[in-house]
Amino acid sequence: MMTTTLLHFPAIAFKQKTGRTLYAFTAPGSQLSEFLTIARIKRADNTAITGYQRPEVLKHIGEIKDYLETDAAMLPNALVVAFDDTVRFEPIDEIPEKHGAGCHGYLVVPVQTNGEEYSKPGWVVDGQQRMAALRDASLRNFNVCLVGFIARTEDEQREQFILVNSTKPLPKGLIYELLPTTTCRLPGFLAQRKFSTRLLARLNYDGDSPFRHRIKTPTNPDGVIKDNSVLRMIEHSLSDGVLYRFRSRTGEHDEESMLDVLKTYWRSVAEVFPDAWPLPPRRSRLTHGAGIVSMGFLMDAIADRVRRDGLPTAQHFMENLIPIRPVCRWTNGYWEFGPGQQRRWDEIQNTSKDIQLLTNYLMIQYKTQVWNRSLARS
Repeated sequence: MMTTTLLHFPAIAFKQKTGRTLYAFTAPGSQLSEFLTIARIKRADNTAITGYQRPEVLKHIGEIKDYLETDAAMLPNALVVAFDDTVRFEPIDEIPEKHGAGCHGYLVVPVQTNGEEYSKPGWVVDGQQRMAALRDASLRNFNVCLVGFIARTEDEQREQFILVNSTKPLPKGLIYELLPTTTCRLPGFLAQRKFSTRLLARLNYDGDSPFRHRIKTPTNPDGVIKDNSVLRMIEHSLSDGVLYRFRSRTGEHDEESMLDVLKTYWRSVAEVFPDAWPLPPRRSRLTHGAGIVSMGFLMDAIADRVRRDGLPTAQHFMENLIPIRPVCRWTNGYWEFGPGQQRRWDEIQNTSKDIQLLTNYLMIQYKTQVWNRSLARS
């Protein structure tokens, strides 16, 4: 039978400019796991994002643990936690705020004894590695600082997680995968990436996508194609290529038309290069960063050439890709970039220089094999 225990923590409640109330308090490190849990990032069966935290970094946790067990250990930076609305603040001051210093009182945290993990009222937004180290360390009465706020939905927790961690050296893939799910105001760079990361997520999880489950992200660690390579391909096209046609000044972009072009083109690429497309990057430069980005530029070139016929179709893409197949060396042989510029297939690296070299080569071959011949016939 479930029983509820109320934990009382002396705390200071204060408001910030936004009007949101924060609660600053301390708690023994050994007690944190009683009322806090970690919302691990994952995808549900319907591919919707749940949670937001990366997996534990065991080496980092071990280093913190070893330090905490030394005699001179100090942990001055606060953990940031989000509480559900079962947590309340009981003020003891008659005046809510004195000279801007906040209101003193008790933060009342209900804990269900013998409860499951999900029944805990708090989630760690920032500091999960520190909490894990405190959990594993042989410590007694090691108090730590916490700053909490009430978040009524997981979306609100996720937004705070992005804003807190976007300036820290977290894996970019984690931030990018969370971006499409947030509605808060974001820094400029992240705001620009929000739409392109949504397209990436659709490519990775839509049932009719040639990229389905092939893009490596925190929730799809078995993917082989780097998420950043696909993002670069998408963003080049959004700024200067075929996807730009479907952008709107109001921000209401034609997402479905963009996805239709992307899926149609890369499905055609898979058909034209059936031996190279299924392979991982170490065995195929087509699925390598250099191949994804350079073939993205080719997509834009083909779409521009057939523009008078409307949206590019699978037939358009196939007719324009097949002629360059003989000159591509995705899995074996040598790229003939010009006099003195012969390169073995796997010597192409995911660098700006090599991507530009491969892109220029593909564009020249496309113009030679397709464009010029078409002009000659006309």
